[in-house]
Amino acid sequence: MNSAIQSMLERYTCASIEDYRNALKEIVQELALLGLYRGGFFSHAAFYGGTALRIFYGLDRFSEDLDFTLLQPERSFQLAKFIGPLRDELASFGLEMTVEEKVKSNQSAVRSAFIKGGTQLHLIKIAAVKPPVSGVNPDEQLRIKIELDTDPPPSAGVELKYQLLPVPYSVRMYDAPSLFAGKVHALLCRSWENRVKGRDFYDYAWYLSRRTPLNMAHLAARLRQTGHLAKSEELAGNDLVERLLARFQQVDFQQARKDVELFVSDPESLALWSADFFTGITRDFLQTGKI
Repeated sequence: MNSAIQSMLERYTCASIEDYRNALKEIVQELALLGLYRGGFFSHAAFYGGTALRIFYGLDRFSEDLDFTLLQPERSFQLAKFIGPLRDELASFGLEMTVEEKVKSNQSAVRSAFIKGGTQLHLIKIAAVKPPVSGVNPDEQLRIKIELDTDPPPSAGVELKYQLLPVPYSVRMYDAPSLFAGKVHALLCRSWENRVKGRDFYDYAWYLSRRTPLNMAHLAARLRQTGHLAKSEELAGNDLVERLLARFQQVDFQQARKDVELFVSDPESLALWSADFFTGITRDFLQTGKI
């Protein structure tokens, strides 16, 4: 095994095959970031979302996808030219994975690609798990989705963050108040048919626990872009609180807990989840001052 990969794996305490599976996915995510860095991707784009929060801010839950946004709107931007460096980076560490862009028939502003590779093969390669790997189907595929928003709303703050493993590199990403704004927008507006994404609520409580200020200007821009706030309308702090409290009353929190349980180490920490709980922490901890 590559010594840098070994050092990355040593950050994890793996007691089960699910622990190894999550560690493998996160190592691949970080190698993908390195490949994008080498390809010059972060001159054009910023990293955001749950995985950004996990890797660079220590969010204590696992996250599945890699989400990016252009720094400036450019609907003609080609994600495909950065797939080669990403694929080459994975291969340079001995990983046998495909990276392919998903061609969409509609005129979406979001570009998508997928990293795929055999879970069992790479558990053996990276984690030195001896075959046969109990609990993993030989045909199981590790799958990481990459999404890039080519029409970003304005007023986000960006910063440069650094990683040391597997080699030193940098990633341009949204700052914490802007990441929080994206999460509040998702919590208010995400449509998952009849399901609720409990990870949104987990992350929301995590931001509040750290007293993270909220980038209200960026949140308002996101709400306007999706039609949840009139173009001429301002977003006041008390208006946002009322929107959040109304949202909490609509949520099936038992379903929300089930969505996030597999991604956290202590499911008992979700026991208090209810409309009253989220109402209380919002009133007590949400900071809606200007950024």
